[in-house]
Amino acid sequence: MLTLTYLSGATVYLNPDVIKTVEATPDTVITLQTGEKLLVSETAREVRELFMDYQRLIRQQTAL
Repeated sequence: MLTLTYLSGATVYLNPDVIKTVEATPDTVITLQTGEKLLVSETAREVRELFMDYQRLIRQQTAL
């Protein structure tokens, strides 16, 4: 799960497998596979890094 922050300051935990797109418009807008959109305070680059860290962790656990 990715730990992200809504613009209101609330924390949200997002399953990265449901992400369709991440846009910087200038707020970061995450569009889910369902079409729902989330506005988060992290930059698009930060979301990308969190996603990549998550993928690395999954691959490490699978390799064990």
